[in-house]
This record gives sequence, C-alpha cells and structure tokens, in this order.
Amino acid sequence: MKIIIVGAGEVGYNIAGRLASENKQVIVIDKNPDAVRRLSENLDIQVITASGSNPKVLIDAGINETDILLAVTDQDETNLVACLITDLISPTTKKLVRLRDADFDSYHERFKKEAPHIDTVINPEIEVVNTIRKLMEVPGAVDVGDFVDGQVKYIGIRLDKNSPMAGIRLIDFPAEFGEERPLIAAIIRGNKVIVPRGGNKLEPGDLVYFVCETIKLEKTLKLFGKKIQPIQNALIIGGGRIGERLAKRLEQDNIKTKIIESDINRCHYLSEQMDKTVVLHGDGSDQKLFLEENAGQSDVVVSVTDDDETNILVSLLAKNLGVQNTITRIGKSSYSPLLATIGLEKVVNPRLSAVSSILQNVRKGKVLSDISIFGERGEFIEAIALETSDITNKPLKKISFPKGALLVCIIREGQIMIPAGDSSVKPGDRIIMFAVKHAVKKLEKLLTVKLDFF
Repeated sequence: MKIIIVGAGEVGYNIAGRLASENKQVIVIDKNPDAVRRLSENLDIQVITASGSNPKVLIDAGINETDILLAVTDQDETNLVACLITDLISPTTKKLVRLRDADFDSYHERFKKEAPHIDTVINPEIEVVNTIRKLMEVPGAVDVGDFVDGQVKYIGIRLDKNSPMAGIRLIDFPAEFGEERPLIAAIIRGNKVIVPRGGNKLEPGDLVYFVCETIKLEKTLKLFGKKIQPIQNALIIGGGRIGERLAKRLEQDNIKTKIIESDINRCHYLSEQMDKTVVLHGDGSDQKLFLEENAGQSDVVVSVTDDDETNILVSLLAKNLGVQNTITRIGKSSYSPLLATIGLEKVVNPRLSAVSSILQNVRKGKVLSDISIFGERGEFIEAIALETSDITNKPLKKISFPKGALLVCIIREGQIMIPAGDSSVKPGDRIIMFAVKHAVKKLEKLLTVKLDFF
C-alpha cells in the first residue's frame, strides 16, 4: 500500500509514524522545511519539501500509483485543493481530507458525492466533542466509545479495591457473574497492555477495558461498583471551536452550561451564537473566578483551551474544589503518561481522534471503525468478516491468531456473542477485535485473504 500524506504537522507526523511502523510505503509532502526535517530525522519515510496542492509535485511523488491521499495540513483550503488536483490526475486514488472549519460541516456529504470526489471528511473537533459527550454519560469511566452504530460500547474503567471483580480469574467470570459478565478486552497494568487470557486475574488499580451491549451498560457498571449519574450542569473552560461545538451540543441535550473564555471578542461572538449558554469573560485558571461561579458544584468541568498547561491546571483546580468529573484536552502526547499519576484520567486528544478516524479508512478489509487507546499502544477494530478471510468458517481454536490479538465478540443478526474455542465466524458477521500495536499488521492480513493463498 502506497500512501501520500500532505501535511507534516502533528496529525501528519503521527499517522506517518504509525503507518511506517506497519511497513506501508509513506511519502509526506509539506512546504515547511522544519516540519519536513523533523520527519526525516525521526521516521523511515520519504519526504518532499513542497506544496502538496501543486499538481507537478503530486505527479512527481507518484500520485498515479498511490492508493490513498491524506490531506491533513492545518489549512482547510490547501487540503481541499490537494484532493481536487488528485481527483483530476488520479481518480482511483482514495482521498481523505481534514476539515476543521465548522462552516464546511453542511458540505461534508456533498464532497463525497460531487466533484471533487472525496471519500472521507475528517474533523477531529467533531470526534473530540463526541468523545467528551460519551465520557460525560459514564462519569466513572476513563474511556468510552461505540460500536455497531451505538448498540455496543467499550468502556475503560479503573478497578477499585472493593470491586467484586478484584482477584477473580477471567476463566471464573461465568460462574461468578453469569450471563451479565462483562467481556474483558484489555487490561492496562502500570505501563503495560495485557491482552487477557483465562488465567489472568483483575487487580485493584488496573485500567480494565470491557465491551457490553449498551442496554446492559448500567447493570455491568454495577459489577464494577460504578453507576451512571445524569449530568445536569456543565462548566466549559475555553470558548474556541471545541468549546463552542460542545456548548451547542449540551444546549440540545438541555444541560445547563457556562463557558469561561479569556478573549473578550470571542465572548461577544459566543454570546451571539448561543441560545441558553452563559458566556463569562475571564481566566479559567483563576481560583477566585471559580469560587464566584460555584465551579465546585458543577457536575462536570471540561477544559478545552488551546494551552495544555492551562487545561491541566484548571482540571486540578476543579478536583481540589470537589468536582469528581473533569475532562481535559491535551495536545502533547508526552503529557499523557503523566496525567493519571496526578489524578487526571479523562483526557481527550484531537490528534488521536484524527488518527483513529484515518486508520479505519486505511486498514485493509471491510473495517468499520478503528479506535486507538493508551497512547496508541492498542487498537479496537470493528470489521465485517469476509468470505475470503481466514477468520471465517472454522472453529476459532483452529485459527492462528497473532500474539497480542483477541477476538472480543461476534455480532450476528443483532445477537452479540462471546466467542469460545468452538465458535466460528460466518461471512457477513460483525466482529470486534483488540490488538496491541505490533500485532495489527498480522491481524489485518488475517481479516483480508486466506493465509493458504500466500
């Protein structure tokens, strides 16, 4: 697979590194020499210092032999022009475009159907707002996401020492919890990702990822000693694009919302855009303002300014005032491993959201969603089982799954099944898998073509 990436910013850098680690042929184009130098020094890929929207540059890069073009610069217009030129030169190349401006939202579907034909539009900010909203719905969770059009959820939750699951081997879950038992997909212990087997025990302090039907979520959370608590009011720190989108979403859900924004001109703009949200001008990290606005009484405090340090400080301040549910936007990957140690576990990252959106469109086979967790060290992959795949029409115990990969569940005609050794996947089944980073390439091969063909 050959992939051209236009844009060497954070998203371009990280998706290039991810794809290069899977031995895909990657070329990155960017006119910023410093950004290009960073890639060439750290990644084993080809780089070109030029404009990715220039037709000659794209032709010289081999766009006619390219499977996928990813246009992910910080400039929406540059991304659109790159896709337009690619569509003219190489119509068969799959085109993915990153668009951040909300004014383009209503045109996403038209881009897919009309010229220039664009296969997928990616807006990380929409994905981040969706993630924040899901985290609000499950206050005890560190990570939340959907499969099967929302019928199935995955949840990451920290195991308390008083949990009835602590110390129980997974093989004993059916006897202990019956049909209501959660489907454990991954265990994060310390800095290690564990793909669970029957002999593994859950230990207090583990970050446990499980999968369950959405309608059974409340019962499953009780087994972890957690419960769903409806959100009635929210405080948002930062009135940028993410803060604005989130406030409008919360207004639709009839949640009382306040935004604190430091830019007075932005405050005036937000006041005109909002129907019920209260817009306040001030420094979100100002403890006096927090006390005046009774921030400690908020059901959730969401800090989404453009500054990571401010977001961390705000969340710590909210925690100190007694807010249990804080959500922190982080842009720098280097901060992620440190935040859990200071009590900030609900973290959203626009870059990771963009990477996950891109990966599901890059994966071979009929992949419906691809979600990275724990600093991209693990992936949930939801796919349709193909007739040509080696995973179909044989008992699972006879399939050589890559080490570090696990078939989490099978969905057939609306029925969600926990797989056992004698279970088999039928063509057309939806399947959800989990894999650590090094196992993804082999799992991808397993999903596409029968291994007998190699």
